[in-house]
Amino acid sequence: MRLRKIQNTPVAVTELGFGASVIGNLYRVTPADDATAAVDAAWDAGIRYFDTAPHYGLGLSERRLGAVLRHRPRDEYVISSKVGRLLVPNEEPHGVDTEGFVVRDDLRRQWDFSRDGVLRSIEDTLERTGLDRLDIVYLHDPDDHWRQAAEEALPTLAELRDQGVIGAIGAGMNQSAMLARFLRETAADIVMLAGRYTLLDQSALDDVLPAAQEHGKSVVAVGVFNSGLLSRDRPAEGMKYDYQDAPPELVARALAIAEVCATHGTTLPAAAMAFPHTHPSIINVTLGMRTPEQVGRNVELHDQHIPDGLWDDLRAQGLIRSDVPAERGRGRE
Repeated sequence: MRLRKIQNTPVAVTELGFGASVIGNLYRVTPADDATAAVDAAWDAGIRYFDTAPHYGLGLSERRLGAVLRHRPRDEYVISSKVGRLLVPNEEPHGVDTEGFVVRDDLRRQWDFSRDGVLRSIEDTLERTGLDRLDIVYLHDPDDHWRQAAEEALPTLAELRDQGVIGAIGAGMNQSAMLARFLRETAADIVMLAGRYTLLDQSALDDVLPAAQEHGKSVVAVGVFNSGLLSRDRPAEGMKYDYQDAPPELVARALAIAEVCATHGTTLPAAAMAFPHTHPSIINVTLGMRTPEQVGRNVELHDQHIPDGLWDDLRAQGLIRSDVPAERGRGRE
């Protein structure tokens, strides 16, 4: 699988990445054997970028991912994790986590973008994964913590990067405006952009993507199916868009895009995966993968040829913005 370099860093990631939130029991239990088999299947398919976070299953995702990867050649893959949510003992557990993961709540999350919090978080992640280093570290959802994140957490990560402890640093969020600030105003190399450059939402063209181009930095795209509405060949009522029931007008628009995809011999989910690569600053699309079957489907979708004429037709019909770049970025170094 083709590698794309994070600009101005020694780190290169495969164009398709393995998102490990779901193997932290996101929304439902993932058996341990399925989680191991999914990571192994991703490796066998050529995926070499793996993303996790302490938040995912209160450390379960990190433990499961590390248990598989630490038996692989360390220089052959890139792993990212995140800081900003420390895991601390839960003084009042109720039995099950309340933030979407089906795990015991013996631990709880504590926001902390301080220097000490960042260093402790990285140390804890290395202990949970059993790895000797992290290649990329993101600030995780610092929406309400800009000042401490920009003035304390990011400089701490920059020190570690400049010492060669970390390869690249950045931030990951569901909004693009603050990510643009990180690219313009801090030492961030890369941002993880969730759901803001998709077939249904190109708002990142107004801020984060121009910032990445202007400053020679890179973007990883996640949430490319917008919580599910773009994940099937024929969208239907009741599907989710950004974690809520999709409004009828968005379902209709997704159906219209699906019909144009069909005329070009492809499908809506394949186009949704390929679309972020229309922008040259986006070097990777990372997807949650729970089972070997999901890995196989995602790799198959990623490998599909998407004709450039599809984007031309979607622009012409007003189904995507007219300023979506005309040439695909995927495959360019």
